[in-house]
Amino acid sequence: MTRDSRATARASLRVPEPLPDQSGRLVVVTGANSGIGYVTARELARRGAHVVLACRSRERGRDAVERLCSEVPGARAELRLLDLADLASIRRFAEGWDRDRIDLLVNNAGVAMVSFSRTADGFESQFGINHLGTFALTGLLMPHLLASADPRVVTVSSEGQRFARFDMANLNAEHRYRSAFAYVQSKRANLYFAVELQRRADASGLRLRSMAVAPGLTRSNVLTGGANGARGRAYATLVRLLLRVAFRPTPDGARTSLYASTVPGLPGGSYVVPDGPFQLRGEPVLRDRERAIRDAATARRLWALSERLTGVRYPRVAG
Repeated sequence: MTRDSRATARASLRVPEPLPDQSGRLVVVTGANSGIGYVTARELARRGAHVVLACRSRERGRDAVERLCSEVPGARAELRLLDLADLASIRRFAEGWDRDRIDLLVNNAGVAMVSFSRTADGFESQFGINHLGTFALTGLLMPHLLASADPRVVTVSSEGQRFARFDMANLNAEHRYRSAFAYVQSKRANLYFAVELQRRADASGLRLRSMAVAPGLTRSNVLTGGANGARGRAYATLVRLLLRVAFRPTPDGARTSLYASTVPGLPGGSYVVPDGPFQLRGEPVLRDRERAIRDAATARRLWALSERLTGVRYPRVAG
């Protein structure tokens, strides 16, 4: 590709201003009470989508819906409770879905570099929430996604996944736990999942499109809120200083999610990242040179393990 053609490709990937009209779309965004998830939900609602904020906390979720509706008068937004650390909660969310379809699922919720803990079902928390919770939710919502004329799944990975040593024998902290390694491993699992879902949808002749995104360095409470809140005042102060100096504003971090969620014609299996050094900042671009995109064998093994651990199978999606 020439320099001119690369520049043209980058220009074509810029998030449209304003976003394409989203009227009539029914959208679920997990972890939408703050950060990238909130911005994603708000901007989709601003363009006419009916947005469901899937949140763990009723109080924080209610506050987010009220804030969204005040910022976007006339927005159609609602709260539904969902805890990705609890398979029972995920099943209740799916079983309680009372609409005829889902047009877009944005798998945004996650935790980052938390102290060791287990989910309600005994999984290491970062692997259990970031990957297994996402895997289970998407599978249980698949019938509703496939009822849409143009279903799309966007899964938020991380630029950090490039540094993961993906150890299938230690995904669930069976042997040793180091929070940073567990985090980037769970984000690699997100990318494996998104690409493998597209392979299986294609093999089944389904119109579903599955994409993954990396937001880049973004100011978000994923490092300071939730499980990280117990790390103490010194940790919180240090992280807030780092966020202010080195990380970009949250709306910039949501650009890859919004691009993958809205741009017509985006191929399934796309991985959208910021165009800049180490994928940390810049306009969205498609990246296809990631190991996880090419490594179909590991993706298949992870899929089989995820089915076994969660008990969730994907209807109408071929193996």
